[in-house]
Amino acid sequence: MPTPTPRFELASSAFHEGSLIPRRYTCDGHDSSPPLSWSGAPDGTKSLALIVEDPDAHGFVHWVAYDLSGAANGSLPEGISSSPNAPPQGRNTFGKVGYGGPCPPSGTHHYVFRLLALDEELTLHGTPDAREVEAAARGHVLGQARLTGTYHH
Repeated sequence: MPTPTPRFELASSAFHEGSLIPRRYTCDGHDSSPPLSWSGAPDGTKSLALIVEDPDAHGFVHWVAYDLSGAANGSLPEGISSSPNAPPQGRNTFGKVGYGGPCPPSGTHHYVFRLLALDEELTLHGTPDAREVEAAARGHVLGQARLTGTYHH
């Protein structure tokens, strides 16, 4: 009997699937990137890419990171985006490199953290945006893990 493949999952110790993202990770707080951890990355994963979007704001991108370690299980500590140890990061819709936390103009918005398991490193140059990272990843995605949080002013 074959061994079941572990589920590729993304989690945060700061908030759970579908719950409120704490203020400290938003424009109303410290605006630091939340702690994230993953498990069960598919066999053959060489690198990971992370894209954080707000679908309620037409796909407004809050964070792009790529060429993260392809370890089956791993994590990003709180505040890594502004750390000298940050992974390669792209440009968000704020026009900045790194993490820009939730800052909805009104109402409750959803923030989707998508972690892509890739069969190669992307080795992109400059500060690519989310679309450029997704284009480079096309044909190389082995799996995807998602975590969604909410926030409102």
